[in-house]
This record gives sequence, C-alpha cells and structure tokens, in this order.
Amino acid sequence: MRPRLQFLSPETIERILSEAYALLEEPGVRIHSDRALHLRAEGGARVDFERQVAQIPPHLAQQAVETAPSSFHLYNAAGSPAVHYGGEAVHFDPGSAAIELLDAHTGRSRPPVTADCVRFVQLADGLEALDAVATSLVCADVPQAIADLYRLYLVLLYTDKPVVTGAFGVASWHTMKELLVAVAGSEQALAERPRAIFDVCPSPPLLWSEITCENLMDCALHRIPAELVSMPLAGATGPATLLGTVVQHTAENLSGVTIHQLANPGAPIVWGGSPAAFDMRTGTTPMGAIETMMIDCAYAEVGKFLGLPTHAYLGMSDAKVVDAQCGLESGIGAVLGALAGINMISGPGMLDFESCFSLEKLVIDAEIVGMAKRLVKGLVERETPLGLEVIRQAGHAGHFLALPHTRRWFRAELFIPSPVIDRDFRREWEAKGSLTVTERAARRVEEVIAAYQPKELPPEVRRELEEITLRAARAAGMEYLPVAESKG
Repeated sequence: MRPRLQFLSPETIERILSEAYALLEEPGVRIHSDRALHLRAEGGARVDFERQVAQIPPHLAQQAVETAPSSFHLYNAAGSPAVHYGGEAVHFDPGSAAIELLDAHTGRSRPPVTADCVRFVQLADGLEALDAVATSLVCADVPQAIADLYRLYLVLLYTDKPVVTGAFGVASWHTMKELLVAVAGSEQALAERPRAIFDVCPSPPLLWSEITCENLMDCALHRIPAELVSMPLAGATGPATLLGTVVQHTAENLSGVTIHQLANPGAPIVWGGSPAAFDMRTGTTPMGAIETMMIDCAYAEVGKFLGLPTHAYLGMSDAKVVDAQCGLESGIGAVLGALAGINMISGPGMLDFESCFSLEKLVIDAEIVGMAKRLVKGLVERETPLGLEVIRQAGHAGHFLALPHTRRWFRAELFIPSPVIDRDFRREWEAKGSLTVTERAARRVEEVIAAYQPKELPPEVRRELEEITLRAARAAGMEYLPVAESKG
C-alpha cells in the first residue's frame, strides 16, 4: 500500500542501459589516473594510455555491477546501524558543500567560519528528521588545503550520526580516513561498521579526474562506502533531452562502478548523482527545476533496476532567501525523491544552486522531510474492520475525540510538526506575534542549538582527532585550529 512514483518502463530502462554500455565502448571513458587505467587494462578494457581513454566492453561493466553489494548500512558513533542503503529505504541528510551561509541577522550571504559550522552540526544533530549529517559548510577561516578534512573533524566532534562527506584532494582523503579510523578504533572496525560515505564525482561528459578516480579506488580498497555523483547538465554538458541525459548519467556511473569494483570487488558503492537541467536564459543550473527532479527520479530507477543502492540531490532550492520559491522547490523535490524510494536524499538547507546554506531553511526542510517520510508509509490497515466498529461506536453524535481508539492511533497516523509549521487559528497566530515561517524557523534554530548535548567522545579520541587535524593544518601553514565559541 506504499505510494510509488515511476517514470520509466522496463523497456525504456533496457534501452538506456544498452546505449550506456555502447558509450563505454565508443567513445569510451577518459581517465586521468594511470592506476585506474592499468586496472582497466588488466580487467580486459582496451586502453590508450597516451590519450588516457579506456574502452570498456559491456561484460566488464556488467560484471562490476554484479559484484557490487545491493545494500549496506552506515553506523552511528555507538556502532549501531542507522542508515540503510538499499531497497525502498528513504533517508535524508543536509546538502553540501556550501561556500556561503545565509546570515539570518543581515539577510545576506557570507563565507562561513568555524563557529558557523559548529552551530550547523549541533542543529543537524538535534533534528530527528535528518538521518545523517553532511559536511555541508566549507569554512573560510582555514586554508583551502585542509577545508575538506577540517569540516569532517568538526562533524565528528559534534554529532553521533552517520556522515556524508567528500574529499577535495588525493592526500586529504587519507587524512580523512585517519580521522574516521580514530573514531572507529581500527581500520577493520571502520570497514565493518562504516560511519561515513564519500561522494565521488565524475566530470561530464565521460571523464574522471585524477582526484576523483583516486578517491574512488581508495574508498574501495579500504571498504569505505563511495557515492557516485554524476552530474551532466541537460543541454550544456549533456544532451538537451532528459532521457539522453539519463543515458549519459548511466554511462558515467557504470564507468565509476567498474573502476571501483576492479579495485576491490564487493566494496559498497551507491548509484547517485547531481545532474540538472540547464537554463538557456541565464546559464544557470537550476536544482529546483522540475526537469532536474525528473532526471534524478529516472536515474534512480535505473540504479534500482541494476540492484544498487541509490542517492540524489533533491529538496534544495535556487532561491537566494527563504521564501515561497524556496519552499515550493524544496517541498516538491523531497516528496518526489521519497516517492521514488531513493535511499539517501541530500539537499535540506541548500539554496542558490548548491552554493549557499541556511540554518532556517534546514529546520523548515526538516518539517518537509517529516511529511515526506509519512507520505511513503502510506495508508496502513491498523485494524480489521477498517472503520466499521469505531464509527458505530461513535454513532450519530460523532464524539471520536473521547474514544480510546483516537488516543490509540492518532500519533501513529499523523505527522505532528514542530511550531515551525503554523496550524493555529488566525487569532492565536496574531496573539503569538504574527510570525512568518522564516521567523519561526529562526526561533527553532536557537532552541535546538540551545538544547544540544555535548558528545561523549573519549578524551584520547578527541586528542587524536585534534592531533591529526592540527598536523594537516601546520603542513598547510596554519599553527592552530580556530576555536568556536559554542556550547560543547
């Protein structure tokens, strides 16, 4: 009885895959990594090392899909499974990685700093609707060389939830792995109960940079989950037709699965992405466009057809402030992604083509996420008969509020939002100050952060995290780590 969304017929998916496999052979995939090219050659691909192009036969890509696991878990700090990648499970995490933060006091965006990132993590930790925390903000008060690992350091300090992250370099990936090992206790423990997943992004069309390719193979070798984020732009770096863009996305993700599984068969990998429509009028990449959402839901169907876990960037907006456009784009995206059964949906909190983050938007999006999760639970048969006996019991007087049946079931049946969502009569709303949703969200931000409880990291683990991060900071020319004036 779960509601579902479907864009593609099985026949159309077969055609998409057939064309994607053909693209892997001709023109092939450009790979700027000698290690990956040699892996391809050893696996049976035709490799032109001078042009850095691998022509991948269909059977090699199909074999890679078969060895990739159909599901796996991410774990929380206590070592318990918290996120299930696979099947029809639906989870949400904040979008990333923003280089701007919408300042609630000025209404303008600015580069975030450490204190902003700490507040964000404390907020995301306290929002139950979010199943994981992403490394969503790129701090401007540390060198760019450590920006990726520094945000992971802060997230590990301030939340127990699983983490969605990504590396900006080859060397920094290994430092980030050190941070995760410090928290897990050992490399084996991290592989057995992974706390984090790494986004890895091919470049459209059909190209892998050295950084992304090395990150992908390193994830495989250490059995740290990887999330493919193919991102063709319909009409710009991909075909103008939506189905054509899905074909390109499929080919790019198949190439990633092949690289990954050749490095270590059976390592966990996710069929994800962040493609977009291309606005011919402005030259922008609208993440809130309905066509972007259609591409995402369609490529997720391809991933499910292949039996792979899925991911998408949805639930975000291209608006510059938290306004009506922001709400409608975020709401539509989150609901469509949930109906499509996408395992991890990244996007809450994001504005302005994935470049800006808003804490107020994040708490509003948490309400959207709660509603989307309730939607996909569908209509549940709580009792048999469905309503006959209770309606007879209430009779024509209709006093259902007084019946035990109502007290028994209303919390299970209804998603009850926080005060961010206004459901008062107008008179009560006016008596409370006539606050807009953005104003209520600003209050909610402060309430959740004020209620944050510091994480009980063992002192030796906290010291090791600091030592690893400080060592990288000093190598980048910074002698200290910024101290955030925040609770915890």
